[in-house]
Amino acid sequence: MRKLALPALAVTAILLAGCSANANSQNGDADTSASLTVAFSEGGTTLNPSEANDVTSDTFVVAAYDQLVTYATEEVDGKLTAKTDEIEPMLASEWEVNDDATEYTFTLRDDVTFQSGNELTSADVVGSLDLIKASASASFLYGMAGIDTYEAIDDHTVKITLTGPNHLFLQILPMYSFSIVDTKLVEENGGAEWLSTNTAGSGPYVIESWDPSTQAVLSRNDDYWGEEPAVADVTVRFITEASNRVQLLSRGEVDVATELPAKDVASLEDTDGVVVDSRASNKILFFAMNNAVAPFDNQKVREAISYAIPYESLIDDVMQGQASPLTSAVPSSMPGFDDSTYGYEHDLDKAKQLLADAGYPDGFTFDFTLGGGFQDWSDDAVLIQAELAKIGVTMNIKNMARAQFLEALDTKQIPAYISRWTSFVNDPQYHLGLLMTTDTSSNYMNYSNPQVDELWKKAAAETDADVRAEYYREIQELITADAPWAYLYEYNIVVGLHEGTEGYTSYPDGIIRFAQLSVAG
Repeated sequence: MRKLALPALAVTAILLAGCSANANSQNGDADTSASLTVAFSEGGTTLNPSEANDVTSDTFVVAAYDQLVTYATEEVDGKLTAKTDEIEPMLASEWEVNDDATEYTFTLRDDVTFQSGNELTSADVVGSLDLIKASASASFLYGMAGIDTYEAIDDHTVKITLTGPNHLFLQILPMYSFSIVDTKLVEENGGAEWLSTNTAGSGPYVIESWDPSTQAVLSRNDDYWGEEPAVADVTVRFITEASNRVQLLSRGEVDVATELPAKDVASLEDTDGVVVDSRASNKILFFAMNNAVAPFDNQKVREAISYAIPYESLIDDVMQGQASPLTSAVPSSMPGFDDSTYGYEHDLDKAKQLLADAGYPDGFTFDFTLGGGFQDWSDDAVLIQAELAKIGVTMNIKNMARAQFLEALDTKQIPAYISRWTSFVNDPQYHLGLLMTTDTSSNYMNYSNPQVDELWKKAAAETDADVRAEYYREIQELITADAPWAYLYEYNIVVGLHEGTEGYTSYPDGIIRFAQLSVAG
């Protein structure tokens, strides 16, 4: 047996096995009686870890629950950032891996109690994995992690066996979906359905109340096994209109605000008492074309659209510089990124020639579905519509409420649309597997390339990181040539903070860890 599968991870486990998960996150001069008010755009849909599937719900799960392991953090240019490829202990104090990296044996901490007072045992880990495996939402992560079987060896030891070596396994375990649940409490309350509106965690915060239409109130778990959170109470207000979130932050009525419009960043930066945290992310925006619907089943048509996009205007005028060019199916901040074959730029003459080559010398008309809720999508659509008109293509914009838009996406019948994507695990295997493989449920534009599928499967089974990187390079080259999307941009993640609010750490999943925040004393 050996410690971990990767040297960097092994060092982390050995050095930090006895440390709490947030050992370096708190400000020693913090006001430990402080309260925070946070503004989110929406109120969430569930408190069940294995069913959570929106950032608000995910945030509450992370506040109320713990996981076996967690992501390391590092300081980059003075800002704290998660490292999803470096794993630290959490509920598991240490773990061992067999020589072929298919068996992971986790030793649980012996000092953890749930918020109910029940002691953490391996039965809770097994029961939590049962819930994940059976979940309509989290089961795909269970499969992507490559889990085959799991069993309790004793009260504080759990063995998880994989179907084969899988470099994503440890990177998926820290996700909110893999939270460890107090299974005794769940059973006493009738089962998993109870978890939709109640919590059974061991996490740093207790959810005192939650009304998705107004607000949620969280209080510090005073019996938390780990380092005590610096903030005593957190009130999360659900403010749909972005302009209202901006005003509340400007007036000092909220301490943290998320999903701030790019157009307001400059004014907020000039507002006394407000600090704007803007940094690159792996959140991408793309113009998707349904590869199974004419005329977008023609590769040359898709290429033509890609050459007609006014990329600089989208970034400079719509995003006010709070975005950067997207030049591959994989974002530039992700390991394995390669845009060596990218060549699309705004070139209307080339777009016209490609349309003629495709058999559409006079252009064509198509319906474009615009999902509601995001101003940049609407502004982008108008600019793209105007450029397409210059090459004879009429783009009929059909507005659709966000809920209906998401339902329509599931049908995989929409001819064209704009959408964004965030990969919670910053890895091409995760990212490409969810978006670009033929059979994945998130491949709403019906893209299918057997070579891409085969290379992705090879990468999944490959233990050599350099070989995997070559597979990912080939995949990106194929996708860029096929042009299933027009690559639009990579978002900056923008969070507004009241001066004195410290400890904000950026994670790919977009979740704010309240336990890492503090208020200067």
